[in-house]
Amino acid sequence: MAIKVHGALFSTCTARVLICLCEKGLDYELLPIDMVAGAHKQQPFRSLNPFGEIPAFEDGEVSLFESRAINRYLARKHKDIGTDLLLSNSFTQSALVETWMEVEAHKFDSPSSVILRQIIVIPKYGKAPDKQVIETEMEKLGKVLDVYEERLSKSKYLAGENYSLADLHHIPPLVYFMKTSKANAITSRPHVSAWWNDISLRPATVKISATMSLL
Repeated sequence: MAIKVHGALFSTCTARVLICLCEKGLDYELLPIDMVAGAHKQQPFRSLNPFGEIPAFEDGEVSLFESRAINRYLARKHKDIGTDLLLSNSFTQSALVETWMEVEAHKFDSPSSVILRQIIVIPKYGKAPDKQVIETEMEKLGKVLDVYEERLSKSKYLAGENYSLADLHHIPPLVYFMKTSKANAITSRPHVSAWWNDISLRPATVKISATMSLL
């Protein structure tokens, strides 16, 4: 039975899973969810994700939600196919992957998500972005990126010299972020900029980012 991803092309969380699937070279079927019609808040989707959020994921009898958990599952199940995204052959390296995945989820995601909502999403509803909110969140994001700059001055990727889920999980929001007026937060930090240039040109990133349709 083919892997099924229930989501939307504009969704960063959906894209996070699709990039992982592409890195692994796995076949999948994307089943679009009509979020404008509120399909994600209704059955049958709620049987797949009780929180009514995308994506939801099916692999045979396995049914999952939460994009980062889905990617951990894929990376573990298919560790010998495509890119070893958890660097599972080294206990130390895999621990570093987990560490920087936590950093992405708890430090990077919140300010970047708020900024993208203010700059991209809110104007689509005819409302003006809150400049004070953007400024506050950019300050928070800048502190995170300063830590990244220091880290990436010592290694090519966040978990070391090999690409991993720790890097991949940043890609979808950065695809949008780099098209905004705030992109200099990345480009002004030479090691962060080099890191982004590298991960943004990976074939899986190029393929999926071309389909993301929020902008």
